[in-house]
Amino acid sequence: MDPRTEIREFLSSRRARIAPAQAGLPAYGGNRRVKGLRREEVALLAGVSVDYYVRMERGSLAGASDGVLDALASALRLDEAERDHLFHLARRSRAPGGPRRRRPAVTVRSTLQQVLDAVSDAPAWISTGRYDVLATNNLARALFSPVLADPRRPANTARFVYLNPEAARDFFVDYDQIVGDVAAKLRMEAGRDPHDEELIALVGELSTCSELFRQRWASQDVRLHRSGRKRVRHPIVGRLDLDVESLELPAEPGLLLNVYTAPAGTPTADNLALLASWAATHQAPATELEADDGQSNR
Repeated sequence: MDPRTEIREFLSSRRARIAPAQAGLPAYGGNRRVKGLRREEVALLAGVSVDYYVRMERGSLAGASDGVLDALASALRLDEAERDHLFHLARRSRAPGGPRRRRPAVTVRSTLQQVLDAVSDAPAWISTGRYDVLATNNLARALFSPVLADPRRPANTARFVYLNPEAARDFFVDYDQIVGDVAAKLRMEAGRDPHDEELIALVGELSTCSELFRQRWASQDVRLHRSGRKRVRHPIVGRLDLDVESLELPAEPGLLLNVYTAPAGTPTADNLALLASWAATHQAPATELEADDGQSNR
């Protein structure tokens, strides 16, 4: 995750997707040798010199002010996640490089587990931005049983999606969208914290073992962890169309509370109630499902 390479590939990929007409520029000549905008066209739109933009795209954002970064984000039509990523890359460029950093093992406070357990009608779990599942309530353990079947702890959704693709494709209705979102959110995390040893190891493992991940990672796309819709095929109750809210926990930086709900009276709400009933009588205790069996690499 070399910062200069990250900056160069991100900016060039965003430039390549914009046609001159989209930016309100004339496309002089019928034989353009570059895909999307030229560097001089981006410089014009951002209000900087061509030489200055070329230096930025070569990986030097250390001297760029917030105003210049805002102008560049507008010129490249960056969305919120992409703009945040650009600013993360700029902060990395300004700061001296640091060593890889292994964080202490994260322990979810007992009061947070109490919060999860109090949510009895909706699946809820706490995860990291790199998709480690740290704590769940009873219904989440039942809902995501295919993900939690991996004996490694903590279980990791990204690993499930890319390294167990047959099971993941059966489980996630929108698998093709999921694989893109997962890679994009991991890249967003890498922009925020490029020295996170666990994240570096996860990206390395996925890159080594999955051609699909390598393709999605190379796209340079980024996404925020936000609300959305997740559709799954559960092995017990069938199809569930769930609304997802991912909430940052201010007292626990880097952790997310993810809650899955469905409007009352819908088939999904009925199936969630059926799943809760099934889980109450068939599911193994939480301690059995979440215990570290000695195979953890986190």
